[in-house]
Amino acid sequence: MISLVLAMVWNRRGQAVTLALLAMLAVASAVAAPAYLIAAERAVAEGQIATATPSELSLAARRTTDVQEDPSAGIKFPDVGRVLLLGLNGFTFYHSAEVPTVGLEKVDFFPTRLVFRQEICAHVRILTGRCLAGEGDVLLGERTAERLELRAGDTITLTAARMNGLARPPTYEPDGAPKRLTVAGTYRAIDTGEAYWGLHGYFVSVPGFEVGPGEPVFTNAGTLDAMNRTITAMAIDGIAQPGTLDADRLDVLRADMDRLRATSEELEESLQFDSGIPRLLDRIDEGQSGARLLVPVLSVPLVLLACFTIYLVVGYGAEGRQSELAVVALRGSRWWTRWWLATGESLVAVLAGAVAGCLAGQLLVNAAAALLYPGVGSAPALSSLRYAPLAAAAALLAAVAAQRRQLVSPVAKLLRRTPAADRRWLTVTEAVLAALAVAAGVQYYLSDQALTGVGLFAPALIVLALALLSARLLLPLVNRYAVRALGRGRLGIALAGLQLSRRPGGGRLFALLVASVAVAGYAACTVDTAARGRDVEARVGTGADQVLTVQAVSRQQLLAAVRAVDPDGDFAMAAVRIPAGAGAPPGIAVDSRALPAVAAWPEGTGGRDGLRELLHPVPPEPLTFTGPEIVLEVATTSKGLLRLAVSVAAPTGPAGEVVDLGDLRPGTHTYRASTPVCDGGCRLQGIKIAGVGTSTDVTGEVMIRALNTATPAPLTDPRRWRGNPHASLSATGDGLRAEVAVSGAVADTAWVQPAGTPLPLPIGYAGAPPASGTIADSGPAAIPVTPVAGLPVVPGLGRNAVLVDLEYADAVSIEPKLAPEPQVWLSAEAPADIVDRLSEQGLTVVSETAAGQVKAGLDRQGPAVALWFHVIAAILAGLLGAGALGLTVAVDRTRRTEDLAALRVQGLRPRPAGLATLWTYPVLVVIATAVGLLVAVAAWRLTGWGLPLAGVDPPDLPLPGWPRPSALLAAAGAVLAVQFLVAILSGRNLRRRIESR
Repeated sequence: MISLVLAMVWNRRGQAVTLALLAMLAVASAVAAPAYLIAAERAVAEGQIATATPSELSLAARRTTDVQEDPSAGIKFPDVGRVLLLGLNGFTFYHSAEVPTVGLEKVDFFPTRLVFRQEICAHVRILTGRCLAGEGDVLLGERTAERLELRAGDTITLTAARMNGLARPPTYEPDGAPKRLTVAGTYRAIDTGEAYWGLHGYFVSVPGFEVGPGEPVFTNAGTLDAMNRTITAMAIDGIAQPGTLDADRLDVLRADMDRLRATSEELEESLQFDSGIPRLLDRIDEGQSGARLLVPVLSVPLVLLACFTIYLVVGYGAEGRQSELAVVALRGSRWWTRWWLATGESLVAVLAGAVAGCLAGQLLVNAAAALLYPGVGSAPALSSLRYAPLAAAAALLAAVAAQRRQLVSPVAKLLRRTPAADRRWLTVTEAVLAALAVAAGVQYYLSDQALTGVGLFAPALIVLALALLSARLLLPLVNRYAVRALGRGRLGIALAGLQLSRRPGGGRLFALLVASVAVAGYAACTVDTAARGRDVEARVGTGADQVLTVQAVSRQQLLAAVRAVDPDGDFAMAAVRIPAGAGAPPGIAVDSRALPAVAAWPEGTGGRDGLRELLHPVPPEPLTFTGPEIVLEVATTSKGLLRLAVSVAAPTGPAGEVVDLGDLRPGTHTYRASTPVCDGGCRLQGIKIAGVGTSTDVTGEVMIRALNTATPAPLTDPRRWRGNPHASLSATGDGLRAEVAVSGAVADTAWVQPAGTPLPLPIGYAGAPPASGTIADSGPAAIPVTPVAGLPVVPGLGRNAVLVDLEYADAVSIEPKLAPEPQVWLSAEAPADIVDRLSEQGLTVVSETAAGQVKAGLDRQGPAVALWFHVIAAILAGLLGAGALGLTVAVDRTRRTEDLAALRVQGLRPRPAGLATLWTYPVLVVIATAVGLLVAVAAWRLTGWGLPLAGVDPPDLPLPGWPRPSALLAAAGAVLAVQFLVAILSGRNLRRRIESR
């Protein structure tokens, strides 16, 4: 019997090979999913490690000692730190110690950092002199040495310092004996961002003081040990060596981190352990979790589609061999003989294909991983084969189920060329599948939960159910059309239509082709939607194509510098972040004239060109002083002592200043003061009237009669001024009257400002306008605002933020200060030397964020990596459909040849016969492709929203929910091209067979 089955296989070896290939694809699909998931997890880990920050590649054990608490403490790294890090392999350790000192700088608001760091000379470039040699040697930063006019060989004196927290602002005061030191040389850090520097922030500058960038004074351990110290911060930094953070060592590394943290908590309180590695590991875990959700979304329908394909083609083959099986049944063979002869041919082919599929699936993933993630590898494992037996069993079961009728049907039914029509609306299988699909689709459409667990089967159930339903609905329509064509004498179309609608299994073939296109279309939906979403996250989430964060400067200086570089606002825009306040979301103040050209907006955002006019309707009208002297003539009557000050800001200065004019005296007096801020001219921000030295209320009238501004101040027009709640303004015959009620508290200060801009300030908002009607400012008072434009998103912030004009925000600020996070946003048209141009204008770039770099990082996160499997699934789905179509046509070829040849003998003309042979299956493919697209769109509408496509910790942005039509059409077109080619070639072969008879 075995030899007979093998002979049958050999006799129909073409069909057997095709069936084996389909079975191979089925098992390969089941193997490819877990194998690809292993490769994806490795790619996610390697991608996150490659883009990790230095803080995420290092760890530190720290201990701080105070000489007052431990007079005997020296610069000796505690054994407890070594015990903590003992047994931690793969790290290079560096010791460091730091003492705050004074004596080098003239200001005492911050200390000079005197630092010992192991192997310092290997990580700095010695510009003059030599590196550290003996006790008393120090290295100065190049800019510090240049500013203080110090050279190698000079001596300096440093004294350990302690912070005086009672001073406002806090100061550092000497506490110990001075130490005379020799400048051994000057240095420049080779790379301030390398992991060697750890988490210490050595090169962070001090904003607002002319001391240059942060440059610690480096020395050796002997020097620190020999001087009188106050507080000494000691640390052991561990820097991960190449290969330490590896996809194969993540579990070991996490166990090490947990052990270190637990050990440090058990040891003395003064020892602290810190590391960014756990954050990196958590991000890797989140990315891998996303991949584990996305890969099964299409692996499940792919395997089901493969089993459906086997069921279809085996059923077609069994129908083609019904006459053989009828002879076997007629001879009275026993049931097992009949069963073996009926199924053996298909089972042998399916089993051979299943064995090959185990290898093919892994090889496919290996090739994909080598192409997509060079150097990462797919790490073949036996776990990749865990679903292969299930897939093989499902394929064998599908092969047996497809032949169930031939196994149990009587001889008379087996001898019929055309089986009785199935008049059931739905089979039991189709009914169950439809019920499950409806339940899953409705549940996830109405709920607000992502596709997880059993819900991952929802796309597969919906696709298959809609494919079967479309076949049930469409083929009767084709039959009606064919009958009408026959009545009208259009024989070619009639024969083609009848072949599709009345041929046993025609509906299943149509459903299969629809499902293959739908799987490919669904894959296109996920891939394209996710890619567009990552682009929005990168560009809109960053705010522009490139964002430069600069060293802290005033808003005026930022505006002036950026406008000097880009006068027309074509590629650069000044921007300052606004923190969230009580009842107000975060926001950003921008130079709105450059907003349309520079800021990144989501697709379809209209009206952005008109934002300039809405946010900045009229230019500010400032009152300016032309020189350093400020003169006010003021008349005062009050119950209590008042003090007068003026807030001014220079257009290009580092910061503004509140100039104190002294106590107000009863009567009319002239008050004068000079400030270097106004040497080149400055703007009047406001006039400050405060109580002095008491918390009790002080009331009175202050009449401002004269100001030495460049243009006469409109003091007699109170509409040109505005006061805060502590100042009520009115006009007098020769000036401006302010009725004040103040106290010594900062919050109870009266301010009088020129009304040079609209107030409340116009703002654009995303989400809801500020409930408080204000936004935060640099001073104690908030800025009142009024919403003028609703936005889908504020670039750089998200769907709950505000947007305001920077020039307006600066003009209404009472106490100008340094901008907390000044930025320069750049478009793609920004010149390559933009950083140098900004430096020439006094801006120092401290960090850069490019949308392209963010996009590259997102492309290496879990969802983006996992979605490449959807591309593989789309290709396999198209091949399954093409293979099923080819095998179906091959099985059907003999019977159709006989039928059409007989019709030719009866007088059928060549043209109708050619139409019936050549265009039957191509038309079927075209219709199936169109319906498959609709099925893909429906499945995406019901389930696509639940897929985690946005990546790890996505920003609150309006991410696209639909793919581009071009992406869908491209995927469907690719499947159509392959299947249409198979259909055309098969039709030509059939036509040649008929003509040869």
